[in-house]
Amino acid sequence: MSVYNVYEARDALSRIIAEAQGGTEVVIAKRGRPVVRVVPVEDGARPTTGAGLAEWFRDHPLSERLSTTPDEVDRRIRENREAWE
Repeated sequence: MSVYNVYEARDALSRIIAEAQGGTEVVIAKRGRPVVRVVPVEDGARPTTGAGLAEWFRDHPLSERLSTTPDEVDRRIRENREAWE
């Protein structure tokens, strides 16, 4: 557990957020008395496994404008390599 006083927390917000996201319990105290606990937002839709991520992509496909086929990626790589020579 990490404990910060209010003044420390003001200057260490990014670190506090990172600690909470990483699973560390973070408490902010005022005059030595714990007043706030910082915890990550629970989002049930967030995939936590490779299979969950694959399912999420099936349910949320990229738009045509953003999707690129493997052949298109290969073509772009070839063109870039040829440009280097």
